[in-house]
Amino acid sequence: MKTQVAIVGGGPSGMLLAQLLHVRGIDSVVLERKTKDYVLSRIRAGVLEQGLISLMEEAGCADRMHAEGFTHNGTLISYGDEMFRVDFTEHTDKPVMVYGQTEVTRDLYAARERAGGPIEFEVEDVEIHGADTTSPYLTYRVGTQERRLECDFVAGCDGFHGVSRQTIPLDVRREYEKVYPFGWLGVLSETPPVNEELIYANSERGFALCSMRNDTLSRYYIQCSLSDSPNDWTDAAFWEELKRRIPKDQADKLVTGPSIEKSIAPLRSFVTEPMRWGRLFLCGDAAHIVPPTGAKGLNTAASDVHYLYNALRDFYENGSEAGIDGYSEKALDRVWKTERFSWWFSSLLHRYPDQSPFDIKMQVAELEFLRSNKAAQRAMAENYVGLPY
Repeated sequence: MKTQVAIVGGGPSGMLLAQLLHVRGIDSVVLERKTKDYVLSRIRAGVLEQGLISLMEEAGCADRMHAEGFTHNGTLISYGDEMFRVDFTEHTDKPVMVYGQTEVTRDLYAARERAGGPIEFEVEDVEIHGADTTSPYLTYRVGTQERRLECDFVAGCDGFHGVSRQTIPLDVRREYEKVYPFGWLGVLSETPPVNEELIYANSERGFALCSMRNDTLSRYYIQCSLSDSPNDWTDAAFWEELKRRIPKDQADKLVTGPSIEKSIAPLRSFVTEPMRWGRLFLCGDAAHIVPPTGAKGLNTAASDVHYLYNALRDFYENGSEAGIDGYSEKALDRVWKTERFSWWFSSLLHRYPDQSPFDIKMQVAELEFLRSNKAAQRAMAENYVGLPY
């Protein structure tokens, strides 16, 4: 089998790239290790920057997002019982949209299926060959069948544990990582959100986030120990702890209910350089991971897709390799700025095991400065709604 672009990974970044290429008449084949049902069962953040919204529109996949998504013009930040609002539209003229990552992926799969674009599921033993030549190809197995896919380019959208990053030789690849000494315990519940906007909470007991999927489905998080298991937390214990970490007026109106999903996510910052080796390009979690504070994971993957899609389009439509040659540098420039924002926002809101009383005073001073200073709010808003591509 032969195609123009082989896409390893059928998550949102791989599917978005495939659909954008399809719109421009560029062929691709998507290889996914899991089943479609498994991919669509993964619960992830759902705050979309304007750049991702525009890419979904360009891909022809935005109708349901616009019909069912929730436009948010700001966010709330609390510390103790104090709470203030950062107004995105006042500072940037741009909102964000709350629309679940699962729904983004579902819309992209529906578009791919309507277009008849090939997707191979339950793919095992993927190997990328000749990425540093002009004739790369992939070998893989589906069930008992060994297969080969020849292509012009390979897009590695297969996540942190995928084969794509590992294909780049160690003497070429450099990795940067920060592991945070805590995790997030997340609960999904069929309850109305406690507030119409997200609440990011700094409390003496640790961080909390009040988020949502829609009017009747809420997503809540609390900072927890990495040694914790979801089974250590009953629903009642979770709700009680969440109430202790958000302002009393919000806790008093919190509607609780049975959890329909409960999980713990570790936090890390990770970047690999370069994001291109020959004709292999890394996108999303294959190249970088951010803490979930500020919901930048999917959005940063989308910026990678933007740069790669436009580079490939320029190659096929104009015969230019300028975009391909500049992909890694462009993508990494924005990646590191996003990493900085996620690191700063995480540092602002969480309690660290080694924090001294001085450190805590500095954290409060930073929060009060953000509350009172319009320039600081504008800088936060610009990062939150998404830096330009």
